[in-house]
Amino acid sequence: MFNQIKTWAKGLKKNIYVLYLAYKDPRVPWYAKVFTVCVVAYAFSPIDLIPDFIPILGYLDDIILVPLGIMLALKMIPKDIIAECEMKAQEMMSKGKPKNWIAGSIILVIWFLILIWILKMIYFR
Repeated sequence: MFNQIKTWAKGLKKNIYVLYLAYKDPRVPWYAKVFTVCVVAYAFSPIDLIPDFIPILGYLDDIILVPLGIMLALKMIPKDIIAECEMKAQEMMSKGKPKNWIAGSIILVIWFLILIWILKMIYFR
């Protein structure tokens, strides 16, 4: 069971790199690029939308949202482009995960706005 989960996780990691390379390809349709950029940015973001320390909900994005986004993005991209990107992804994986600080910053702003809203609701009651 543990080996299956480990294999599944490695496959997800590889697919993120495949998508990272695919969205840069000019042959990918624009709508697939937009969706793929969102999935890749979120996956590479150092900050989660739902922090992992929140019980159960914190891991839902990692277990459900990211794999679902990967699956949908891969269906939008032509198979020949995916095949080319898979070869390049192997090399890229050995160099380490890129960080997406822009997506991380956007998530921080969202959390900051939520915090301000909560404080405003508490203060003005």
